[in-house]
Amino acid sequence: MTELAPYAAHAEMSVGRLHSESPCPTRDVYQRDRDRIVHSTAFRRLIHKTQVFIYHEGDHYRTRLTHTLEVAQIARTLARALALNEDLTEAIALAHDLGHPPFGHAGEDALNAAMAAIGGFDHNAQSLRIVTLLEHRYAAFCGMNLTFETLEGIVKHNGPLVAADGRPVARHAESGLPLAIRAYAREQDLRLDTQAPLEGQIAALADDIAYNNHDIDDGFRADYISVREMEEVPLVARMLAEVRDRYVDLADAPLVYEMNRRMVAAMVQDVLAETRARIVAAAPASIEDVRTSPAPLAQFSDGMAASIADLRRFLFARVYKHRDIVKKMTDAQAILRELYDYFAANPAEMHLEATRVASLSDDTARLRAAGDFVAGMTDMFAIKAYAAIKSGFAKGALPG
Repeated sequence: MTELAPYAAHAEMSVGRLHSESPCPTRDVYQRDRDRIVHSTAFRRLIHKTQVFIYHEGDHYRTRLTHTLEVAQIARTLARALALNEDLTEAIALAHDLGHPPFGHAGEDALNAAMAAIGGFDHNAQSLRIVTLLEHRYAAFCGMNLTFETLEGIVKHNGPLVAADGRPVARHAESGLPLAIRAYAREQDLRLDTQAPLEGQIAALADDIAYNNHDIDDGFRADYISVREMEEVPLVARMLAEVRDRYVDLADAPLVYEMNRRMVAAMVQDVLAETRARIVAAAPASIEDVRTSPAPLAQFSDGMAASIADLRRFLFARVYKHRDIVKKMTDAQAILRELYDYFAANPAEMHLEATRVASLSDDTARLRAAGDFVAGMTDMFAIKAYAAIKSGFAKGALPG
């Protein structure tokens, strides 16, 4: 096993868990976190949640689960090369999208609008809510009781959430911290004004690498973009030229696959080179030095970041904003809004734990429970529940 860098997360030096537990004789604390995430109900549901294409439209498109697995694989590769803790990195990567609702980011936008009066909806905050409250599988506590380092990686993998004075920053600057994060902060201080450990930072970059590349592949598979159109993106054009130089007259499908492989490798190598240079410049001696660094130490180079921005603009124009996707996601948003309104008004129709939470006298807790219930649905469950509601089902007749 590779010796960990001094600034990596060392399992034996973990801050620990909110609720004390006896050590496991066969796994360290981060391995245990990873296993709890993999065995969770929320993780299993990801197999039937949209990444970009609604999962039942084709067996070969990425789902939220296959995306998560690709992120975890890339993140582990980066962690190993940088002498970071692979198990913590994997745990953060596997948990990073647990809070996504049905129908991808369109579903998140719909729930955020529907829940505006109680603080809105944010999938990162919902991931924290799931692992600290909603996964009720253990006798001694609610949630999964994950380590401090895994929780801070989930919450802060995109950077600090507040300034030193507590003022929300970045994307939370205008709307404020999501309710779920504020609520948990009363239980445990995750030091929201600091950077995530390097393990969390590279999990975020692995997410960028994964979706930027697999969305090209899925967009091509769906006939939304052609090889000729891909050549409008300079980075993609360079990779296509490399493949053509080596393989003459290659058919489009293997050409795109080979291009994707090279794109992933190029992005991984760029992250490693840039991050190593930043580590040398900052000379962190501990994980605490990583946390208190004024900027993330794991980053793309400026050149690669610009190339990825070009790619993102292309994907937005040709894939994410494709008329077919827009139509389906507009319909999906209407479904989620109606589901939320229905269960907020009829909490007794929800299942199990959601019904228990909804029975609380506090209106915010009841409405938040309706949001939890809808956010936890898979795509098909949401579609079937919507159809059942529209057909005037009797109590208890929701799809199982």
